[in-house]
Amino acid sequence: MDVKSLALSIKDWGRELGFQKVGIAGIDLAHDEARLQAWLALGRHGTMHYMQRHGTRRSRPDELVPGTLRVVSARMDYRVDDATDPDRVLHDPELGYVSRYAIGRDYHKVLRTRLAKLADRIAAAAGTAGYRAFTDSAPVLEKALARDAGLGWIGKHTNLLDRHDGSWFFLGEIYTDLPLPLDTPVTAHCGSCTACIDVCPTQAIVAPYELDARRCISYLTIEHDGSIPESLRPAMGNRIYGCDDCQLVCPWNRYAKVTAEADFRARHGLDAPRLVDLFAWTEQQFLEKTEGSAIRRVGYERWLRNVAVALGNALGSGEAIAALQARLDHPSALVREHVQWALERQEKRVTGNGQ
Repeated sequence: MDVKSLALSIKDWGRELGFQKVGIAGIDLAHDEARLQAWLALGRHGTMHYMQRHGTRRSRPDELVPGTLRVVSARMDYRVDDATDPDRVLHDPELGYVSRYAIGRDYHKVLRTRLAKLADRIAAAAGTAGYRAFTDSAPVLEKALARDAGLGWIGKHTNLLDRHDGSWFFLGEIYTDLPLPLDTPVTAHCGSCTACIDVCPTQAIVAPYELDARRCISYLTIEHDGSIPESLRPAMGNRIYGCDDCQLVCPWNRYAKVTAEADFRARHGLDAPRLVDLFAWTEQQFLEKTEGSAIRRVGYERWLRNVAVALGNALGSGEAIAALQARLDHPSALVREHVQWALERQEKRVTGNGQ
């Protein structure tokens, strides 16, 4: 088998399936493993205890999938051009901001299907080949692997960056036992820029290339299932699911491409929803409007918690107060706690006793 020719074919097949770039990485992630272990030792993973439970399987691909020799890393753009401008939403406290990766169809579903097709094609061409495909669905150091596959460099905000395409893209991987030729990592181009560090609302980027997840709004609104620290709630503004600030200010994103994938276009007005409307959703409405969406994974309780915080940060209004009062007796203690906090802030604004 001519592995060089196969590698070229894999990249062509990937582009045919809608991936903008495909590369091939090795499995030596010793340096990244050391950084991961140090990060975990500092407790910066917060309540994501599964990251410790996975041990070294995350940084040693052949432990996760025995026999793995190479990782095929693939990239798919998700920026859309017909959604409400993010800055407009972020500067309107009556609206809720949803991270742009989640306003459309769940990317897991989209990428998983395409990766499976690519993997099947590789297996058919190579004969009997062992492989597993992943899309943020297993302990995988996907950004490090994508870096080694030549898909970009890891920026100061810890996201993957490409000087020609920015960072508005998803990543997926295929672990394979084929001895494919390795691609060359690209050089980093963050330079002296600190825009992402300076803009972070909760100062979660504690140093260049270092993120404390416990302060990150994406972690707080998606991964964290408990009470959001009161000291961080005001800085969250109207961000109810994830945060894009570090990407919005990144100079390299001026080159980000618009996706051709219709599945990533906004659904149910989630690119600029009114907070009071979202807070009025019943659990059934939440399930209906988040069907096929990545948002559903947070569940109804955390959804209400997040929206309550945003309402607490909104301009003082009778409408917001009425919406919050309607949830004061919610069965969930978590929801009630955040509603009470938000209501107190709203009432102070309306009476002129708060900011």
